[in-house]
Amino acid sequence: MVKRKVGIDFSRVDPPVFFTAVALIVVTVLAAAIWPAGAGEMFQSVQAGIVRYASWYYVLVVAVILVSVIICAVTRFGDIKLGPDHAEPDYSFISWFAMMFSAGMGIGLMFFGVSEPVMHFLSPPLGEPGTVTAAREALKLTFFHWGIHAWAMYAIVALILAYFGYRHGLPLTIRSALYPVFGERIHGPLGVAVDVFAILSTVCGVATSLGFGVLQISAGLNYLFDIPVSAGVQMALIVGTTLLATGSVMMGLDAGIKRLSEINIFFAVLLLVAVLSLGPTVLLLQLFVQNTGDYLSDLVSKTFNLYAYTPTDWLGGWTIFYWGWWLSWSPFVGLFIARISRGRTIREFILGALLGPAAFTLLWMTVFGNSAIELIMHGGAVELGEQVQADPSVALFQFFEFLPFAKVLSFIAVIMVIVFFVTSADSGAMVVNMLASGGEDDTPLWQRVFWTSTIGITAAVLLLAGGLPSLQTAAIASALPFSLAVLFAIWGFMRALRVDSVKHDALSVQTVADSAIPWQERLGNIFQYPGFEAVLAFQNSIVRPSLEEFSGELSKQGVRSSIIDVENESVSLDVYHGDELDFVYKVRVHELEMNNEALVRSAETLPGDSRYWRSEVHLTEGGQDYDVMGWTREQLINDVLGQYERHLNFLNSTR
Repeated sequence: MVKRKVGIDFSRVDPPVFFTAVALIVVTVLAAAIWPAGAGEMFQSVQAGIVRYASWYYVLVVAVILVSVIICAVTRFGDIKLGPDHAEPDYSFISWFAMMFSAGMGIGLMFFGVSEPVMHFLSPPLGEPGTVTAAREALKLTFFHWGIHAWAMYAIVALILAYFGYRHGLPLTIRSALYPVFGERIHGPLGVAVDVFAILSTVCGVATSLGFGVLQISAGLNYLFDIPVSAGVQMALIVGTTLLATGSVMMGLDAGIKRLSEINIFFAVLLLVAVLSLGPTVLLLQLFVQNTGDYLSDLVSKTFNLYAYTPTDWLGGWTIFYWGWWLSWSPFVGLFIARISRGRTIREFILGALLGPAAFTLLWMTVFGNSAIELIMHGGAVELGEQVQADPSVALFQFFEFLPFAKVLSFIAVIMVIVFFVTSADSGAMVVNMLASGGEDDTPLWQRVFWTSTIGITAAVLLLAGGLPSLQTAAIASALPFSLAVLFAIWGFMRALRVDSVKHDALSVQTVADSAIPWQERLGNIFQYPGFEAVLAFQNSIVRPSLEEFSGELSKQGVRSSIIDVENESVSLDVYHGDELDFVYKVRVHELEMNNEALVRSAETLPGDSRYWRSEVHLTEGGQDYDVMGWTREQLINDVLGQYERHLNFLNSTR
């Protein structure tokens, strides 16, 4: 009789990362809960020191990140795929955008869409408050904080992780971003420290956001249903949100997070269109165009503006706060975006991850922010400004009172806030789970439940003890050391892209047209649509013997190689070059679909079957989009030799 193993299976976790991270989370949460005042004072002093002595550094770091992202988009680096050359995106653009937006910034729009423009309008860094000039400057500043700078910070981390994870086969964890700098040492204590730091930052950031978000949900429920704002209600909300997040994580990325994100985008567009329609529609559209122009025209000056000639505390309370907040969230959001971005080119990724979310965010800020300012300036709603300054968490609901269907809008907003927080919690739990499992997300159920529960318990404990502000300050302060890692990673990433680009130039594709095949035979090959058995026979009779013959000749030259045969799938020749990049020539059986009915009837397939198969060449960087089916052994060996010569030329060019 076989006994079942009882207990928790730790075989899928990375023990040094998992147990160290759990211990540090417990210590950090207990410190913030038991000594909230002392911890708050300590972290506040750290943040004040950063603002005073390192604000110039934060500004430069963000500028370097933005410039790096733009360079990747506009140069030939943008043609490189986040994955093998033959990879296709795992998700449609809408699903990809929805998940990226929900994890990266969705909840912030609900909290700051009304409050930030109004606060800048009533308390600008310079100039007279409450004026037309102040209103225009308020939207410039809001656009600046929520525009392409924020998404560039997320994008650069996601780019680096997706590139090394999907194109170079490294684990999808934060440590992989440092591979070009530290090499194999990322698999030792250094890599453990980086991933533990990312877990701690993610748990603290998401838990803090969840705790503060519960305050907004509680305020909305009080407004709608007169449910009292109390600790008991807030604890119930945290428990409910955590349970929903746990259910979503249990369902997996496609069934859980993806569907919730798509629901959120639907409600976000619905709410945006409703407010735009119920407010001064034409004026808001005019303001959006003008705000965008103002934002773009001041982009460089605001990027480097430190108010050095007119010192003000405003910079530390807003811009430096935001830069620290976005940087502290970039390990979490960056890893999540990397997870869902396989198969996209770097250029496509940047255009989608930088411009798409930024454009939607700026439209949102115009519609909500300018509507609120218009009410205060010309609608006699002076009390709205006072309420926003007194409690930003209720700003959105107070704003809706001045619009028709206020209760309906508020109800939609509460639903959105809840779902946004669920998506933040479950995507955060998924990221932490991957970091603690060496980049794997197909882990036992208990691990996913453990991390969602950890985030929920952390938020509940700190909300009760009043330790959320200190933990938030700590998370923002953590951006300082992480920014150094980001700069190193960018440097290594650019080096790797340059090498990849050189390799692409050196390894131009060898097609059937380049070989000495008579044109009649080439034409016949074009109309060849073999079945699976025919391609498999070709693999066994031509491909494998050819690669074995080439491997034997390499052995005579003192070069080590091997043949790897995956039954009914592929045959590959792997040539080893020590510390340098190995050469891989793989011929893979690939299934395709025919759409032309005439071709289907003439193909070597079963009656009514529209499928056919090819013997496609794949190199280290992925599929090369040409078929060798029907080639002779000599032609195939010549193709291998040509590709290997190009590989050696590439290695010589990088030495």
